[in-house]
This record gives sequence, structure tokens and C-alpha cells, in this order.
Amino acid sequence: MAHAKGKRNEVRKRYVFDGMGLATCATAAGISYATAQRWKKDARENGDDWDRVKAAHTMAGSDLEDIGRQILTDFVVQFKASMDLIHDENLPATKRVQLLTSLSDSYNKAIAANKKIMPKTSKLAVAFEVIEKFKDYVMQHAPDVAPKFAELLLPFGEQMEKELK
Repeated sequence: MAHAKGKRNEVRKRYVFDGMGLATCATAAGISYATAQRWKKDARENGDDWDRVKAAHTMAGSDLEDIGRQILTDFVVQFKASMDLIHDENLPATKRVQLLTSLSDSYNKAIAANKKIMPKTSKLAVAFEVIEKFKDYVMQHAPDVAPKFAELLLPFGEQMEKELK
């Protein structure tokens, strides 16, 4: 059964911009789920990836730090998957080296970009690193005050997180 182009646009709009699930969009438009899946697949093959547009739309409604965190999270997932590939003994050594070199470069670029787009998160990471180093210093140079320091450390860390988030 052929459907009007308006139905396809309706399903796309609900899926991409209203954040509805594809099955819900199909039901609301009065079409089968299989038809909605086919339209989505066809659109992707023709350069209109509904999932990418949906993600971009969702991220556009967020602040820059949220977007940065999502991008960094996605990067970490991909980084881990690539690291798993490097450990595959069936992968030739030259490919492993290429993959590792590419990962290293990507990692450095992602961290540099992260510092630019996520200054608060970067500040928080630095703050926790400084607290950790100070804790080590106290443990080494003034172990007698360490219990009191440890008692104050957790609430101070929570305060820093609230202020720097």
C-alpha cells in the first residue's frame, strides 16, 4: 500500500523532533512499524540519517558541557572497542601499530577539545586531582592530621562538585 509523502514526513518529524520511538510514530501515523523501518532505512541510504539528525537535535537543546560529555562518552566507547581490536592476535602487527597510532592521536585531540568545550568539567577534574595530591602529601608529611583530613575530604569534594558543575 502506497502512503502519501506527508505520512513519511509526519513519522520523521515525530521521530526526530518529538523524540518518539519509531513504533509509536508508526502507530500515530496509522502505518505499520515495518513501513516506518523501511522509510528510515531508505532515508539513511539516501543521506538522511534520522538517528543522526535526532541526536543533533537532542544535543542542540543541551548546553555545551552536556554535548561535550556525550561526545567524550561516545569517544571512550569507541576507544575501548578499538583497544579490544588491538589485542586481537589475528590482526597483523602493522595494522595494530596503525590503529594504536590513530588512537593516540585521536585521544590527544579529544582531550584538547574537551578542555576547550568543557571548562567546568576540566576544572572539576583538576580540582579532584589537586585534592588527591594534597591527600597523599598529608598522609606522607602529617599522618597525625590524616584522620581529620579524611573526615573533611568527602564533604569538601561534594561541595567542589556542586560548585564546579
